[in-house]
Amino acid sequence: MKCENLAPKDITGKSDPYVKIWQICKDKRIEKKKTCIKYATLNPVYNESFMFAVSLEKIRDMCFYISVVDHDHLSKNDIIGGILLGPKSSPTEMAHWNEMLNKPRTPVAQWHLLKDMS
Repeated sequence: MKCENLAPKDITGKSDPYVKIWQICKDKRIEKKKTCIKYATLNPVYNESFMFAVSLEKIRDMCFYISVVDHDHLSKNDIIGGILLGPKSSPTEMAHWNEMLNKPRTPVAQWHLLKDMS
């Protein structure tokens, strides 16, 4: 995973971003995974991958909320933006979702524009 041109959230004009991924089934949060924090950057690269167990019977009820968050030491963390991958996603995310379903156990990379999720 990597991000480019993130919105600065810190007074320094940078951010301390990390990526948080929620596995959601029928609007219920199942599991959360996070990347490490990349300090003072707007273009982080995460050499990390994540696997989630999803049964074939539940795949149509599953979605993933992926958010990029600015880590703050003294205040609440700020959500920079996010996307929803799943059967109810917008067209761009839906194309990515369908490609992942057609290529099980294979990494599928695609750029996405972060949306305001607040």
